[in-house]
Amino acid sequence: RFGGRGRIMKCFLIYANTYKDKDLAVTKRICGFLEQAGQRAAVVTSGDGGEETESFSESLAAGRAGCCDQRERLLKEADCMIVLGGDGTVLQAAREIGERNIPIIGVNLGTLGYMTEIEPANLEEALGRLVAGEYEQECRMMLEGRVCFFDGGVQEDWALNDIVLSRSGSLQIIRFDIYVNGQFLNSYNADGMIVTTPTGSTGYNLSAGGPLVEPRARLMMLTPICPHSLHQRSIILSPEDVIDIQIPECRRGGVQTVEVNFDGSHVIPLRTGDRIRVTRSEKVTEFIRLNQISFLDVLHRKMQA
Repeated sequence: RFGGRGRIMKCFLIYANTYKDKDLAVTKRICGFLEQAGQRAAVVTSGDGGEETESFSESLAAGRAGCCDQRERLLKEADCMIVLGGDGTVLQAAREIGERNIPIIGVNLGTLGYMTEIEPANLEEALGRLVAGEYEQECRMMLEGRVCFFDGGVQEDWALNDIVLSRSGSLQIIRFDIYVNGQFLNSYNADGMIVTTPTGSTGYNLSAGGPLVEPRARLMMLTPICPHSLHQRSIILSPEDVIDIQIPECRRGGVQTVEVNFDGSHVIPLRTGDRIRVTRSEKVTEFIRLNQISFLDVLHRKMQA
């Protein structure tokens, strides 16, 4: 248990994945506890992966009238977001917050996750400590991706976990030209390319054979997906570096079609002549920690599962 104290919170935003919290049983437990403690609680529900917001109200029984106005008002007033689900739900909730710096704490309703700290069996105890201010906050870096199209158009987005470029359409190896700080690094022939934060090192990066990184670190990683090579591995870069990934013509001079994915949510199609610039974002995501369970402890438990 931490010895320090955080600021006292009064307004809680509960983000519930209805696929994981069927009948909103855990959500109702949280609302009941917070109401008895004299706190305000608002609820937003979504399906699996947070694809669609179904309701947003100051109580589970409230109607939908004026929900957009309520949403904006409560997002401004919320001191904390309690997320019910798994790591994917936490990522979606972080996107829902947008530019508002609302600290997040997750309730694990899936398999053992890296971002969800509270287990349902210890829910009331954890909520009591949260209300009492017995917690610490942990800042996580994020990525910003700026897509520059060949025709001059631009799109931007950000990610807490990773920005992934992968093939679109037929099963073919994609060629990527990588530049760091304006200097050519290498051409990769692979199924895709992952640019990840330390938080995202346990996601797709892990499946692609990339290294695991303590989530409070400040760095960026480039990990190719199934590279057509015997020697290409992940590259670790400084958070101040600027990564440019260009989509050239394929070896036979044809057009390549690729898509870039931000945290498994927002997808932008790319083709030959387009590029994406990835940098460290000015935005950060704040996580609330109630326990002194280290990343290595969670990693050990994950390996034993």
